[in-house]
Formats: sequence, structure tokens, C-alpha cells
Amino acid sequence: MADNQRQMETPAPHPVKQRRLLQIMGPGLITGASDDDPSGIATYSQVGAQFGYGLVWTLLFSYPLMAAIQEISARIGRVTGYGIAGNLRRHYPRWLSGGIVGALLIANIINLGADLGAMGAALKLLIGGPALLYVCLFGVFSATLQIFTKYARYVSILKWLCLSLFSYVICAFVVTVPWTEVGWAAVWPPLSADPDYVMAIVAVLGTTISPYLFFWQAQQEVEDDKERAGSRPLIRAAEQAGSEFVRIRIDTYLGMALSNAIAFFIVITTAATLHAHGVTNIQTSAEAAEALRAVAGQFTFVVFAAGIIGTGLLTLPVLAGSAGYAVGELFSWHVGLARRPTRAKAFYGVIAVATAIGVGLNFTTIDPVKALYWSAVLNGVVAAPVMIAMMLLSMRPRIMAGFILPRPLQILGWLATLAMTVTVAAMVVTWVI
Repeated sequence: MADNQRQMETPAPHPVKQRRLLQIMGPGLITGASDDDPSGIATYSQVGAQFGYGLVWTLLFSYPLMAAIQEISARIGRVTGYGIAGNLRRHYPRWLSGGIVGALLIANIINLGADLGAMGAALKLLIGGPALLYVCLFGVFSATLQIFTKYARYVSILKWLCLSLFSYVICAFVVTVPWTEVGWAAVWPPLSADPDYVMAIVAVLGTTISPYLFFWQAQQEVEDDKERAGSRPLIRAAEQAGSEFVRIRIDTYLGMALSNAIAFFIVITTAATLHAHGVTNIQTSAEAAEALRAVAGQFTFVVFAAGIIGTGLLTLPVLAGSAGYAVGELFSWHVGLARRPTRAKAFYGVIAVATAIGVGLNFTTIDPVKALYWSAVLNGVVAAPVMIAMMLLSMRPRIMAGFILPRPLQILGWLATLAMTVTVAAMVVTWVI
């Protein structure tokens, strides 16, 4: 089996022409960039404000783990021609696949509501006006873009929105950062068993390793496969495996590197400004932007707040789209952003309804401050069973048609799964004690 696997992964003639790096960057780039959504920005801002540089090590630690698990999700989609939910439906009991998809849907809707609220608050800070109106406009704009924009143009728009992430790089170099202290904290972290410290680790891992990212990237591989001339699932076109696995690896590892680098800059920016000035309780991204205005100046505030809106516009379609993919595949509907609305009514209906509920959450008495942080924690809890199911899927020759994971990827995938499971268990123990 090992020889067969190596043979199938060696480069082979591919009907698709060689592409440049910008063309290669697609599902992995968008997935990684969407990981730094407004709720993620709030989580990283709170971590930097509360613990200073004490948790920057988590971003270095999580990078190889999140890159590996995202590559595994991409491989599942590219090899089988089905997304994560489709494979769960085909190979696991309905109660398990339904439970996972249901938990994902709840987490995504909470995340949608939190992100929309953060975007509305950020725009209000920048130009004034009613935040709830902005929430509605952002929701309508995002849903309309997904439903009525052609797939190729839509993906191009998402790629350009990735540039919004660099606003946080600018922030980090505008403020004064003690880089030597940051370096020491990264390699010799001040570990603690304090419940707040453990909760923060869960929130960081739940933000960087989020289940909606698995579903999105796997399904984007399926969509790209359908859109590219001459491309087919690898179970039916083994000769394409070599070049496709190289493309997936480049796309995924660069995309996840961008994601964690931006998170790193957000943490050190808030640590160098807010934490250094005694501001340790930041619970929303908009609150972080407002606090930065007082301690780091108007320019840093504007760049930080504008970044919240840009990253939100990138992440909203990923959250709603991954929910649509998961529910649609679970019920064997026609799914795909490349399909016309009339050919995938139920799929687009889930996207529209999930976005509408996310908008509606901002009109309830639910505390958006708590929703932002707890959405990251909920993602961490949901991720563990999804990752276990994915690892078992990707190691079954009958499902992967000989393209089971190479040993290094197996090790990293299981380490990522173990890290997420142990961290969530530690959080539960701190609650009980």
C-alpha cells in the first residue's frame, strides 16, 4: 500500500496548464484569510490586552497543526469529489453526521451574528450613524453577492479582500513593540494553570482551528474541480494526483501562514498598547479599536477599525457558505456557488436564512460581547469530533482510493486533534473545579 501511495503521489501529466502562484492560491488562501474574522480579531485583542505577549506562543504552536488539518480537509474534497458533510453522510451513521452538521450550523450562525455586529459597530465608530442599519446592509450585501455573483468573479473578489488583513501589519509597525520581549515570550512562554489562561488558549485554538474552515476548504476543492476544464476527482483521475497535492500544499500552507501572521500582529499590537497602558478587558473588536484610539492615536484606530470591516466582508460568505454546503450535502441537495440560484434553491436558502438569523441576533437581548468570545470557544468544542471523523475518513483506503495520508501528515493531523481535544477537556475541568 505504501508503494502504491508513493506511486500515486509522484508528479504526473496534468491536463490543466501550469499556473502561476496567484492562480494556485485559492481555497487555502481564502480559508486562511477568513480565519481572521471580527470575532477572531476580538479574541486576539482580548488575549493581547489581558496577557500581553504571554500567549503569542499559541500562534506558533498552532500553525503546523492548523495547516495540516486544512490540507487534510482539502485532500478529502479533491480525492473524493465530496465535501466533509457529504463524506460524513456516506460513511457514518446519520445521527453522527447530523449532530456534527447541527453543531456546525449553530456555531456558524452565532459567529455570523457576532461578526455582523462587530462590523456595524466598527462602521459606526468610523462615520457615525445607526449600527443596526449597517448590520442589515452588510448582511444583505453579503448574501446577495453569494447568490447572484458568478463563481469566478466571486472568488476573485474574496482574494482581493484578503488585502484587508495587512491593515494589522501596519498597526504593529506604527506602535512601539519590544521585539526582544516578544521573542522571549514566544520561545519561553509564561505558562499557567489559571482558568482564564486555559480559557484563552481554547479560544485561540477555537479561532485558528475552526470547523467551518474544514467544510469550506474541502468544498471549494470540489467546486474548483468542477470548474476547471479536464479536472476530475482523484478517485477517477489518479494521474492528476502529483501536481494537485503540490498545489494544495502550497496554497494551504501559505494561506495558514498568512492567517497566523496576522493574528500574531493583532496580539502584539494590543499587547504593546492596551496591555502596556493597563487596559486588560477588551471583549469586542470595535471596543479594541476604540481603546486603541486613546492609547495609540487616530491613525491606528482608523486602520484597525477599517480592517474589521474588510475581514468581515471576507468571512461572512465563508461562514454562511460553509453552513449551506454542510446542510446541503447532509440532505443530498444540489450545492455550489457556481450553480444558478434556480438550480440550488435549498442551498442558497440556507445561506440566506443563516445570514438573516445572524442579523436578527443583533436585535435581541443576547449580549454581543459574550457572543464574540464564546463563539470562538464553541468552535473549539465543535472542532474536536469533526477532526476525529476527518482523520478516520482520510485513513481509509476504501474512501481515499489509495490516497491515504502520508505518515507525516497523519502524525500532524492526530496531534492537532489531540491538542484540540485536550484543551477543551482542560477547559471543562477548570469549570468543574
